[in-house]
Amino acid sequence: MDYTGLIQMLLEDMESPAPFGAKRILTFVNPRHYESFQHTLQELKALHPEWPDLPSSHLLKTVMTPLSGSGKYLDPYKNDILIEEDSLVKVHMLTNKANQGPGIPYGVKQIQAPKAWSISTGYRIKIGVIDTGADFYHPDLRQSLAKGINLLNRHMLPFDDNGHGTHIAGTIAAANGTEGMIGVAPRATIYPVKAFDHNGSAYVSDIIQGIDWCIRNKMNLINMSFGMKTRSKALLDIVTKAYVSGISIIASSGNEGKRRNIDYPAKYPQTISIGATDRNRRIASFSNRGEFIDIYAPGDKIISSWTHGKYHEMSGTSMATSHVSGAIALLLAQNPDLQPAEIKALLQQTATPLKNKKGQRRSSEGLEVNALKLLKEGMKKKPPKP
Repeated sequence: MDYTGLIQMLLEDMESPAPFGAKRILTFVNPRHYESFQHTLQELKALHPEWPDLPSSHLLKTVMTPLSGSGKYLDPYKNDILIEEDSLVKVHMLTNKANQGPGIPYGVKQIQAPKAWSISTGYRIKIGVIDTGADFYHPDLRQSLAKGINLLNRHMLPFDDNGHGTHIAGTIAAANGTEGMIGVAPRATIYPVKAFDHNGSAYVSDIIQGIDWCIRNKMNLINMSFGMKTRSKALLDIVTKAYVSGISIIASSGNEGKRRNIDYPAKYPQTISIGATDRNRRIASFSNRGEFIDIYAPGDKIISSWTHGKYHEMSGTSMATSHVSGAIALLLAQNPDLQPAEIKALLQQTATPLKNKKGQRRSSEGLEVNALKLLKEGMKKKPPKP
């Protein structure tokens, strides 16, 4: 393969502007071709330090290039490189209004998290939150945030310029009970992975780089409160790599109120897919539902942290997802060896059946996470000490 020729064509293509940051995702069929490509690129960059970086996922053997021009120059390589065009991804949020610090929010209480804190607070569990970033100065998050990464500007901390990522982080791990709020797992550590811009938009190529970072930096679980309608093979491949490496991916199902379908990546069986409930333990009107949902959690009118040290009330399956991520963090702090399939099974075995329209509890309606039961049952699976 003519690596030098391919690199020069890719760089020439980068000079013509791409629409809105969309990219082509180029996956090398043969891993050795990818290694040779990267080796040639580094040699050429040593001679031309002004050349721009080509984002890549070493785990997938993938390079991302701006989606500009026709891409005809890639035709000679079509047997050696799989080409996928980027798809737009949006965070899953609906209503949004300012509020006061809630202490322990109703959702945290509804899933029985405070009753679990005498056993576990999620200590040292690493949670990758692929989102809009986080407010590093928020008094409720100061103890809960690690450096993470900003995929949109790698020279900056992943500061949140939207609010969604800060809201998710608060529900998972806020730790300021005296004046602000407490999340589900207040001693877990959140690694913000900023892939989404100020509008709450990202591309599949950004998500792939985010999951790649989470795997290489040994996260215990990944919160993905976003979705899209289109299926992406490259996204499925990196989700599978996370799953095989023992990382649970908690993914929101979407807010269209659909009965028979949910968004990707939650639709992939390697994730734990989340629907939303309200204060009455009924499925929230906006939540997607049905056979593709693994578990439900509170997602209606959830108050959590927001940018500039504030608090906002929001609704969405995004909010439900952060409750489940926190519950899993409580469990993993006590039994870190549990695999994603075991965690999914435990979530469902220990969940609270939802109420139907008549107020009767029926597991056929769906199941809501119960953090206390999950923790107690999961600790029974701990291997005995030698």
